[in-house]
Amino acid sequence: MDFQTSFFTYCPNCQSTDFSFKNVTKFQCNACAFEYYHNIAAAVAVVFTFEDKILFTVRNENPDIGMLDLPGGFIDPKETAEEAACREIKEELDLDILPTSLNYITTSPNEYLYKNVPYRTMDLFYECPLTNDKLSIKAKTEIKDLVWIKRNEIDLTKIGFVSIRKVIGEFYLG
Repeated sequence: MDFQTSFFTYCPNCQSTDFSFKNVTKFQCNACAFEYYHNIAAAVAVVFTFEDKILFTVRNENPDIGMLDLPGGFIDPKETAEEAACREIKEELDLDILPTSLNYITTSPNEYLYKNVPYRTMDLFYECPLTNDKLSIKAKTEIKDLVWIKRNEIDLTKIGFVSIRKVIGEFYLG
């Protein structure tokens, strides 16, 4: 969805429809000079590995309901990426992990459409090897199922988010 045509229909300050977007990040009202910068949101994803398998979640809500995803979520203010990853994993899988068990992989830009608001994100990816594949879902409203998939059986077309497809393809299938 195009940010420029879908997010604002009028100035939130003066309600004027005389506004412009510069570089699709800066909203500027020509009537009252109000400016709004729509910058990226930071998110984390954890690639859990066990033997030759990767853990995927199945999304239970939009965006991309029913598609494969990785455990993770948005980083809260005043939280490091590692703290966010540990918090999200506890909230979603009721699994306690330490920041020291996370191995940084890379970052990748993504788009996340939530309630008709297009968020641009920068997703930070970590790997976390596990000693067994016994996990359970805590956040059942968010996650429908957990699926361990062997690396050579991963179908990238079943993964919902572009950033996750890219990272799994480049770092685990290449």
